[in-house]
Amino acid sequence: MKIFSESHKTVFVVDHCPYMAESCRQHVEFDMLVKNRTQGIIPLAPISKSLWTCSVESSMEYCRIMYDIFPFKKLVNFIVSDSGAHVLNSWTQEDQNLQEFSRIVFPGRLPAVRLDRPSLWNCSVSPEKTCLCAANLAVCLLGATGDAAVGPPNPRADPECCSILHGLVAAVETLCKITEYQHEARTLLMENAERVGNRGRIICITNAKSDSHVRMLEDCVQETIHEHNKLAANSDHLMQIQKCELVLIHTYPVGEDSLVSDRPKKELSPVLTSEVHSVRAGRHLATKLNILVQQHFDLASTTITNIPMKPTFSVFDQVSDNHLGGSSREGSFKETITLKWCTPRTNNIELHYCTGAYRISPVDVNSRPSSCLTNFLLNGRSVLLEQPRKSGSKVISHMLSSHGGEIFLHVLSSSRSILEDPPSISEGCGGRVTDYRITDFGEFMRENRLTPFLDPRYKIDGSLEIPLERAKDQLEKHTRYWPMIISQTTIFNMQAVVPLASVIVKESLTEEDVLNCQKTIYNLVDMERKNDPLPISTVGTRGKGPKRDEQYRIMWNELETLVRAHINNSEKHQRVLECLMACRSKPPEEEERKKRGRKREDKEDKSEKAVKDYEQEKSWQDSERLKGILERGKEELAEAEIIKDSPDSPEPPNKKPLVEMDETPPVEKSKGPVSLLSLWSNRINTANSRKHQEFAGRLNSVNNRAELYQHLKEENGMETTENGKASRQ
Repeated sequence: MKIFSESHKTVFVVDHCPYMAESCRQHVEFDMLVKNRTQGIIPLAPISKSLWTCSVESSMEYCRIMYDIFPFKKLVNFIVSDSGAHVLNSWTQEDQNLQEFSRIVFPGRLPAVRLDRPSLWNCSVSPEKTCLCAANLAVCLLGATGDAAVGPPNPRADPECCSILHGLVAAVETLCKITEYQHEARTLLMENAERVGNRGRIICITNAKSDSHVRMLEDCVQETIHEHNKLAANSDHLMQIQKCELVLIHTYPVGEDSLVSDRPKKELSPVLTSEVHSVRAGRHLATKLNILVQQHFDLASTTITNIPMKPTFSVFDQVSDNHLGGSSREGSFKETITLKWCTPRTNNIELHYCTGAYRISPVDVNSRPSSCLTNFLLNGRSVLLEQPRKSGSKVISHMLSSHGGEIFLHVLSSSRSILEDPPSISEGCGGRVTDYRITDFGEFMRENRLTPFLDPRYKIDGSLEIPLERAKDQLEKHTRYWPMIISQTTIFNMQAVVPLASVIVKESLTEEDVLNCQKTIYNLVDMERKNDPLPISTVGTRGKGPKRDEQYRIMWNELETLVRAHINNSEKHQRVLECLMACRSKPPEEEERKKRGRKREDKEDKSEKAVKDYEQEKSWQDSERLKGILERGKEELAEAEIIKDSPDSPEPPNKKPLVEMDETPPVEKSKGPVSLLSLWSNRINTANSRKHQEFAGRLNSVNNRAELYQHLKEENGMETTENGKASRQ
């Protein structure tokens, strides 16, 4: 079906009843020439627009924005409702312009309007900024001239004779009429003309009395659609309304309380949806229509900052030009993209690689920044726009330029060129993570490629299986547990788990698949019994990492997570999980063996630590022992001289000098650095130990001290003490 959306047809129904002539109570300064006023001239009093004037201005601004961005295939029909319905234009493309609307609604003789660029007359959302525009609106809309086509509402007319219902009924009739684009589509389809859709939107601006009055208007529109669909079913010149959006806008003067409450979009019937907005008149109503045009046509917002202006406009330090859907002065638009003016270095727009071009429309065409930028672009110049950044080089991402009197926003290519090679995922362009499972992901893509689906398949319940849904379901099964980083998984790094991981994702398992999964689990149990190492990643950890039993605990937990993710696929998946849980629950003797293994590992760690401490202590003891040997040698030499001088002393035997006190065991090589003193001491001790047998007195010495010639001292009446010092009896 060729569906025309609700935005294809838009019908504005503006209330023209007497109460719409009431003032909006929002004053506009009319006399702007304050500095050059001659003395004695009384300044002009501020003016106040009526509810009718504010409604027409806001609806015209809605149409201006729509025509700027969608010059074709988006149509608007204007209806004024009082004692009857006045249809001001048709669905033809010739009637779709602001000049036609201004000729009918504004009956005065006004200056000609140029439609190829924004003008003061086309953009009346802020007339207080332009005296000429405000004066024209005040004179024309209040009916100062006599050749009125519609004219302002008459405040002295009978309110009982006027009703907005006339306009709503006429709006439904207008939606049933065929547009040129719908007629062209019906002609192409010929006998299948009923496949062309007909949808539309009704925007009603009125002053409702209460919420019950609003419900009455909705019921009237619903009944009218039902009746006219019956008439259109039997006519070749009418089309049934398949979907209609009713937007009721209740406007009231500033300072008064609203009698109507807001209500979001609500579906009243399969054909009709309705929403209610209660808005104050004046600039508040214009802001609301700007928001609605953004929502109805799905428009984006772009804010341009740092627009350079002439010295006469230097009062603005940093101003912005808000393009369609952009932020207004009320701050109503929440989402906008901010771009910064960049001084162009060239006017040749063909030099920039453009990926898209889109029509734009300024939100406030009467603002000085908007006028400055518009005139600059319409003179054949282009403006480069950059993304504001706090640091780094600037990125020129967009360009403004005019083509045929229309302004376009061009999107420039600011990323890698399609001619360059794509970056490797291993380079870590997305961040610091560089250990992605690239090979596994390539295999995953090969296993989940889309292929033509020729033969239809049916589900268990007999319904037809949709290929797209089947593909999504398979992709969901394969990604229930799929770690993206190597360091986050253990089982996917083990070749022994591949048979189980490749079949557990299936929708159903065979007996052979269950047997293979059980074999895989038994092999893992055997690996744990043999205490085989696991491929545990130690990235970001200090030391040796987790112990062996902790590694297997992590592996079993991850394997259980994988199997549990697919437990609901079939009963055989449940059997695999039962086998896994049975193998995880160890018997008591196995647990005792694991405890003994952990104790043995702890003893090995302690012994390694003790060896290191012993080596450090031994090197210190060697240095102290060498120092003691030198001091003892000096004492023995002095004592020997005394004994030699004595007449009773025998001749001492000729002995070789001894340096080593006891046999020195072979020195083990230390793992750390060895000092020069230790090397020299070890060498001397090793050489001396080979020359003689150790002296027995030194073996029986106390505190490394051995008394010489003890029998001589006993004859002279000396007794030895335990510490080697003699005392006279």
